[in-house]
Amino acid sequence: MCDLVARTGRHQQRYEDGRRLVAGCIPFRYRANNDETSDDEHKKLVEVLMINSQSGPGLLFPKGGWENDETVEEAAAREAIEEAGVRGDIVHLLGFYDFKSKTHQDACCPEGMCRAAVFALHVKEELTSWPEQSTRQRTWLTVPEAASQCRYQWMQEALLTGFSDWLDKWSRGGGGADLAECNNTVYLMLGRSLTLDITCQDGYLV
Repeated sequence: MCDLVARTGRHQQRYEDGRRLVAGCIPFRYRANNDETSDDEHKKLVEVLMINSQSGPGLLFPKGGWENDETVEEAAAREAIEEAGVRGDIVHLLGFYDFKSKTHQDACCPEGMCRAAVFALHVKEELTSWPEQSTRQRTWLTVPEAASQCRYQWMQEALLTGFSDWLDKWSRGGGGADLAECNNTVYLMLGRSLTLDITCQDGYLV
């Protein structure tokens, strides 16, 4: 039995300029190639974790509403636990992606417009029990495999233009945090007025 409980309801949901604010992540891990035993992460195969959709075909990355009692990084990490049952380190902000939701329309967002902040999450632990275990199946895929099975175009874009570009820069030694110089606090803008604090250390977000 899972001791963790998924958050429900909308009373703490954040909105900005008529958009529902969402946090998500692309969970990833390194796996040695069949002919590769090196511990060098640059030479290992990268796999990303996807989950099934509860409303149709195709696969998803964990994501959900960003609430007003948590940072955007905390929201992304929480969704990874609730939906995919994984814990790890948030290592990079991949970007912001706008999309329209058919299922999340309310008084604050009648047209269902959403803006998602998507992070790369390096998986360190796969839980054997998690809140949405009964309705979610996890699948590890290579990046090309994942791209071909993305249910939503904006998630495919986050994978191919966000995650893959960052991973390529990192593998060539240039993929440290590009948000600001390390050891400084930076402010990211969601829309025009909402800000959050992110601190860099050794090229990673902390």
